[in-house]
Amino acid sequence: MQLSTDLHVVLVKTSDPGNIGAAARALKTMGLSSLRLVAPDSFPDPKATARASGADDLLQRAEVYPDLASAIADCPYVFGSGSKLRGIGKIEVDARQCALTASAAVQQGKVALVFGTERTGLTNEELELCQYFVTIPANPVYDSLNLAAAVQVLCYELRMAALAAAAPDPDPERLHVPAPNAQMEHFFAHLQETLGLIGFFGDRASTKIMRRLRRLYQRAMPDARELQILRGILTETQVAARGRAGKAQD
Repeated sequence: MQLSTDLHVVLVKTSDPGNIGAAARALKTMGLSSLRLVAPDSFPDPKATARASGADDLLQRAEVYPDLASAIADCPYVFGSGSKLRGIGKIEVDARQCALTASAAVQQGKVALVFGTERTGLTNEELELCQYFVTIPANPVYDSLNLAAAVQVLCYELRMAALAAAAPDPDPERLHVPAPNAQMEHFFAHLQETLGLIGFFGDRASTKIMRRLRRLYQRAMPDARELQILRGILTETQVAARGRAGKAQD
């Protein structure tokens, strides 16, 4: 499944060309196709090609811009990523919320996901150009993510959001709807009566055994049709037990 061509990943002033190649690979594995580069230190570069691992077509199509403003000029929705907002008032979302919001926004216009430099991330001036600030909820003790890894996380979330949106509505006939609680209670009463009739409890207290059986069937969550089958078995068991009892008395 290819995602919308209106989803653009923007890398700002990337210093390591290998990260550009790794980011291109991350995009391609998740079905994205648009990579925009803002004033990279070195591009094109053999290191980028090597790290792309077959995503050369994305590198060849990558557009290079002199500054972030020009790279996102045609994008009404801009998400800037980073670990700290640094006091700038933005709508803050995590990676999953970003993907859901971006998936809806791309139906209306182009969306840019912006990543800053490897060492310092996006500057305050660059963040001012974004409507949203995206964080990846990593380990607070060690939250340092490689640039390409951060790109991969957001691209993955975008793909999952797109797949969820494209999934067909489930067939009502195939949905498993557990039986109502009242029917379950009738079943448990029927079960206890039947087990008592066949002498299953013996000298043991029925309360503890029924509690365990209750948990077992509640975990199974039978639907109404399955419950009918189970109660049919109990009814036939009662008929058989009473028949044997009658013959014994004769």
